[in-house]
Amino acid sequence: MNVFRDSRPAAAGRPPQQPPLPQPTTGLRQRLGELRGPGVRPRPLDARALAALAANPGCRRRSLLDGAGIDKAALASALGSPAPFGQSQFALARGNSFEARVKADDGADLMRLVYERMGGGAAPPEPGRVAVPDLSAAGPEGRAARTALALREATTAGGWTLLDHPLLALEVAGSPAYLEPDAVVVHPDGGWTVVEIKSFPMIDGAADPAKVGAAARQAAVYVLALQRVAAQVLAATGRTVPVRDRVLLVCPKDFANRPAAEAVDIRRQLATTRRQLRRLTKVEDIAGQLPPGTTFDLRLADDGRTATRPAAELAEAVDAVEAAYAPECLAACELAFHCRGRARAAGAVESLGRGVRGELGGLRTVAEVLAAAGTEAGVNADGGAGADGVEDADGGAGSAAPSSDALSSDAPAVEALRRAAALRAEALAAAGQARHRSYGTGDGPADGATEEAPWR
Repeated sequence: MNVFRDSRPAAAGRPPQQPPLPQPTTGLRQRLGELRGPGVRPRPLDARALAALAANPGCRRRSLLDGAGIDKAALASALGSPAPFGQSQFALARGNSFEARVKADDGADLMRLVYERMGGGAAPPEPGRVAVPDLSAAGPEGRAARTALALREATTAGGWTLLDHPLLALEVAGSPAYLEPDAVVVHPDGGWTVVEIKSFPMIDGAADPAKVGAAARQAAVYVLALQRVAAQVLAATGRTVPVRDRVLLVCPKDFANRPAAEAVDIRRQLATTRRQLRRLTKVEDIAGQLPPGTTFDLRLADDGRTATRPAAELAEAVDAVEAAYAPECLAACELAFHCRGRARAAGAVESLGRGVRGELGGLRTVAEVLAAAGTEAGVNADGGAGADGVEDADGGAGSAAPSSDALSSDAPAVEALRRAAALRAEALAAAGQARHRSYGTGDGPADGATEEAPWR
């Protein structure tokens, strides 16, 4: 295979003229460094984190922590709420092995799959005719510029080109983020296709829909970054570059190590991610609203892993930034278990899900919901009682009943809650009468025995 290896130094080629990514000001860089702690290097953002961030743009806490490059997993462990998820070393090794298999022989199998699924009438990639440019350069800025130059050259030259692990840049909340897709293929017509290689299986031509959806959201971030490079190419050459909104998902076929592929339409994920990323509050604005002296420094011991800062101090710093917790965060954010504990302790209805929160209108706590339903007491989302002064999960009294104004402003929700409470009471009464009749016929429990209510 004729592989194109550019032997020139990275600085020898002139990168295409491109609008520079916004760089944090000196004051913001200093402030973000203070938030991380002295000598702590920022943790880079990846597409998976950006997809999760875009899925919950109202969470200022995650926006700030990700924008500042803070290790949320280490922070969660120091707070006593470690996230019990993550990819195992076995899964990582299996994924790396499969990716190497797909890209072996300068991507022969991968290019075959691209042509079969997304060829679009072009001539098939012939052995010895696929270019694989060298994308190495110094630093992320250099690698991103080298990738942009390689894409421009491949688009101009025509033919098939495979970019292995290119580096793309994208603005996120006013700060630059560098992203590395598994591969990008340039078609003979100049179009660009993102390739995502995953280790979960594709059985009988179909993969787990939840995992495919996660891969599509991740690929949407890459496509957004590619569209920025396409705008640079248009400005430099006057040529419009089609960035395909269908990506190629490559997975093992039926638990074997043979690759299978499917084209995935990501137009919906692309529109959602673009809209949500635009809504993100700028990191500078969030950092400027923090109390003076706020820092998330773990004060690591000499081993570089053990946090020595008291958990109470860290919790106070974390709670100074507003969060937007939802149960979906448990699968995407390392701090989710800490935020869930705080939401449950406050009796917040957000812990029950975004759908429930939307249906309840201005009723913000479980205690308010129970009071609006007309119940004297009940069990809240934590398993603790909460209503009308009854003790809640964190040992304090429940929230006061909502005012008449609050009830009138949420009349539909209050009416639905009271109707549901009445139906529940009616059902319980009917069940009690049926049990009483059963006991009267001698079919109930023996004298002195008790029966646990099935609805408890």
